[in-house]
Amino acid sequence: MSTTTAKSILEIHALYKSFNGTEVLKNINLRVYEGELVFLIGPSGSGKSTLLRCCNRLEEPSDGAIVVDGVNITAVTTDINQMRQRIGMVFQQFNLYPHMTAEQNVMLALRRVQKKSLAEAREIAHRELERMGLGTRLTHYPNQLSGGQQQRVAIARTLALGPKVMLLDEPTSALDPQLVGEVLQAMRELKDEGMTMLVVSHEMRFAREAADRVAFMEAGQIVELGTPAELIARGPESRASQFLAHGH
Repeated sequence: MSTTTAKSILEIHALYKSFNGTEVLKNINLRVYEGELVFLIGPSGSGKSTLLRCCNRLEEPSDGAIVVDGVNITAVTTDINQMRQRIGMVFQQFNLYPHMTAEQNVMLALRRVQKKSLAEAREIAHRELERMGLGTRLTHYPNQLSGGQQQRVAIARTLALGPKVMLLDEPTSALDPQLVGEVLQAMRELKDEGMTMLVVSHEMRFAREAADRVAFMEAGQIVELGTPAELIARGPESRASQFLAHGH
């Protein structure tokens, strides 16, 4: 994909984040373009999840700016609750309400946040659950679903709000190995449909095959950035190359 003509959906400018005086993000600059799948990889503690959480202000940046779809979400005047509808977030844990069916979990924010009618919310929920391959599971409760199915309900819930970009924080790490593939397949289909995604994950084979670009983080900084092929071609001198080559 040519990034010269593409519109940037997510822009991170000179971002810093400190916890109790310790800098965990240091001068992060990154643009994610429309329809792009960008992976954040790197050792534990390098700041990947913190960066992701800053992108919808679950963590407040200490300095810098984050622009989503042309809106500076770090500006004091920005209604972050409204903007969060444009920034889908999928977590490691599925955070589904156990007493609600798949359909009800997806409908909840549509009703409460977007004030949709019951009929419209149900129609959207059915569409997004079908899209995730869960059309026959609408009335199942979370405890009647596998982990992979629960994560796909969580993705459907996020998609239902019509986000411009999706942030996925270790979306497969809580899953049994045999269930990981179905969530990665759902992500691949979203990419094919043009969804813009920024993903923190240890699924290196998926990064090699599906990512447009990979950002390698170390000690709170993006130290390497490129296509998977570019980073792998750097060979053993490159930490990013080592990471990508040895993952499964």
